[in-house]
Amino acid sequence: MNKKIKVLAVAGIVAFGMVGSNVANAQKKSKTQSGKTPAAAPASAAPAAKKEGIKPYSEIITAKARTTNGLFKTHKVDDKWYFEIPDSLLNREMLVVTRLAKSPVGVKVGNQQYGGEQLNEQVWKWERRGKQVYIRIPSYATKADANSDMYESVQNSNLAQILANFEIKSYNKDTTGVVIDVTDFYNGDIMAIGATDAIRKAYKITTYDAGRSYIDTVKTFPINVEVKTAKTYRAAESPTDNSNGAVTFEFNTSMLLLPRVPVKARIMDSRVGYFGQSQIDYGTDAQKAERTAYIHRWNLVPKDTNAYKRGELVEPVKPIIIYIDPATPKKWVPYLIQGINDWQVAFEAAGFKNAIIGKEAPTPQQDPEFSVEDSRYSVVRYFASDIANAYGPHVSDPRTGQILETHIGWYHNVMNLLRNWYFVQTAAINPEVRKAKFSDTQMGELIRFVSSHEIGHTLGLPHNFGSSYAYPVDSLRSKAFTDKHGTAPSIMDYARFNYIAQPGDGVTKLYPQIGEYDKWAIKWGYSWIPGDKTAEQEREVLNQWVLKNAGNPLYFYGRQGTSLDPRLQSEDLGDNAMKASTYGIENLKRILPNVEKWTFQKGKDYSDLKEIYTEIVGQYNRYMGHVLTNVGGMSENFKTYDQAGPVYAYLPKAKQKEAVTFFGQQLFTTPLWLINNDQLSKFDNGTLLNRIKSVQANTLVNLLSAPRIARLLDNETKNGTAKAYTLPDLFADLNTSVFAAGRADAFKRNLQRAYVDRLGYLMTDNADLPPGFPVEAAANYGLTPINVSLSDIRPLVRAELKTLLTTIKARSAAGDAITKAHYDDLSVRIKDILDPKK
Repeated sequence: MNKKIKVLAVAGIVAFGMVGSNVANAQKKSKTQSGKTPAAAPASAAPAAKKEGIKPYSEIITAKARTTNGLFKTHKVDDKWYFEIPDSLLNREMLVVTRLAKSPVGVKVGNQQYGGEQLNEQVWKWERRGKQVYIRIPSYATKADANSDMYESVQNSNLAQILANFEIKSYNKDTTGVVIDVTDFYNGDIMAIGATDAIRKAYKITTYDAGRSYIDTVKTFPINVEVKTAKTYRAAESPTDNSNGAVTFEFNTSMLLLPRVPVKARIMDSRVGYFGQSQIDYGTDAQKAERTAYIHRWNLVPKDTNAYKRGELVEPVKPIIIYIDPATPKKWVPYLIQGINDWQVAFEAAGFKNAIIGKEAPTPQQDPEFSVEDSRYSVVRYFASDIANAYGPHVSDPRTGQILETHIGWYHNVMNLLRNWYFVQTAAINPEVRKAKFSDTQMGELIRFVSSHEIGHTLGLPHNFGSSYAYPVDSLRSKAFTDKHGTAPSIMDYARFNYIAQPGDGVTKLYPQIGEYDKWAIKWGYSWIPGDKTAEQEREVLNQWVLKNAGNPLYFYGRQGTSLDPRLQSEDLGDNAMKASTYGIENLKRILPNVEKWTFQKGKDYSDLKEIYTEIVGQYNRYMGHVLTNVGGMSENFKTYDQAGPVYAYLPKAKQKEAVTFFGQQLFTTPLWLINNDQLSKFDNGTLLNRIKSVQANTLVNLLSAPRIARLLDNETKNGTAKAYTLPDLFADLNTSVFAAGRADAFKRNLQRAYVDRLGYLMTDNADLPPGFPVEAAANYGLTPINVSLSDIRPLVRAELKTLLTTIKARSAAGDAITKAHYDDLSVRIKDILDPKK
């Protein structure tokens, strides 16, 4: 370890939260063991430099120094870098974000592989103690107001980690600041500003090679300091060439001064979708440790508050400006910008005009200081990647949730995903996509659509998987309706393209737009509320807004990640999955026979045919998933005490039975339409039919999952057999379709074996949750816990197996050799399950 700098702790990403007081004040109150306050000595009382070993300013910052003024003065003297930190910035909170600036080809760590992707985020405080300056990393997981009786106790249990320390080399010229050497810190092996743990593990990094590492640039601006470094690590598995035994990255670390006075936070509400942060607040009057949460949002304040109060549209003091990476192909820039500007209409609902603006990045001639890594600028970063993806993150103040900037990740190959899905979901009604390559205008409009979706995330909006349920299925077959409303009330749903509309309907608007929910969510989150109200007082106003829209499906928010509610699904459309999926399958039946003709490319192999054919099977599988969630499904409507009605309610019995009937018609009856031998002979080497079998078997297994069955049993207990769709009902309906009369083909035999094997699993496995997995968390996401051995599952499964034995016995006596062998085998399997000792 270099003697000039000691790295005392290495921290990962700090959990978001909020501190309700000035941490510097807390430090002034803290005492050493001797009872003295450990504050830095006043500059005027500083001992002589010679006595402390601190040299005169001119000996450290010599005439050779290259100095830049900004947040900190930075000095480069020969190969050394110095920070000159004014006393006024000691103990100020600064948000520090480290991103990849450049990376070698072949890096494969999710969201940590391309220039511009974020690696780490922390808050730093530069603190002086005697002859040393420390970097501390405060935590915001807990809080208490400075005037609360709990304040001191919270501070005693929330000690900020020390990341590093530095010797003071000199005082500045007027003794109002200190000079430290940061060379070895930024050029050292510190995870907070270098390779993450995930990268180190992926490439088996052993040690840091300082000889092949360096500080490239240090730039300082009025509110931030940007440091770019190149770091080389010895690695057993380089992403490029293992013969080098090493991997090199370029990193950019942004240090951004946070506001001295944090902006007012807005309290989260589970009925309106926003990303946010939470902390345990010990300073409330509640008789418990209360968890509070704030949304993530940009700070928009009207320039003219009086005009705003009169209901006029007003420009914000500081609009949201998002630049397009100069590395972006020029033909896509206008569409990305339009996707940003499409949100203007939503901000108008919140009373603002010109609140969000998309721009091309300035050229070096226009603005030599501009950099896509600079934390002052929000940027859409374009990645030369074969990954079909895009994502919209943001960086926020952990004290309040204020969004400070965003670096949106745009992967080049997202175009392939758009092309495939748009083709598979709309080609039956959309002649313009019946070709191997879309026009630039077609692809540009799809890029605009995805750009708008990702911008929504940067504004603080998560996915709203419940939005598309607001529109009746048949409305999506109406040209007039879709021209006006698109396919969902929110572009934040994963409601891709209109697979429901049928030939002859005349529908041409095939994907979502900024909709009614989006306008409502921005109004709720960004409206400026006059009167200098506290966050709690604003919460009361906002609650009334929510109550006014309660029950209207246009304004419904459905969270991502749960399998409880069939409304909250990815890639679905409409208010009835069975009806919507039936329309979708009819369109797939129209598309599949024409894939070879519509993807024809002279002189090229059949890889496109294989890709689209496989996508059709995948889309078919999605429809099965949409229907599956209806069985054992519950509606989830978050409410407060001032709202009547249930939060959770089981789906009607008829709706669940409709779902199982759908499987009997569309899945368990062999989907022979998926087998086009003429096309399969061009690319399939014996794998695709097994994929179709897997769709059947996997859906059946999921239908008989323990968590789903747990809800069927719970529903019967609460609502009785007259109202509940029960496990015996499910077995009876499955028996009818899976073991339908007639000769069983290879698909049906595979399905019947899967059914028996799944029943065997339920007879032997207790389906307990993984060790340490919280029961409430599991149930919250649809993994309803149940101890199978103590439940009614096994008696009912045993009865079903006995019923199957009777059915099989009658069929095994007749039929051809494969049929007889199949049923004899099933009989043996069932007997082994019922009596494993034999």
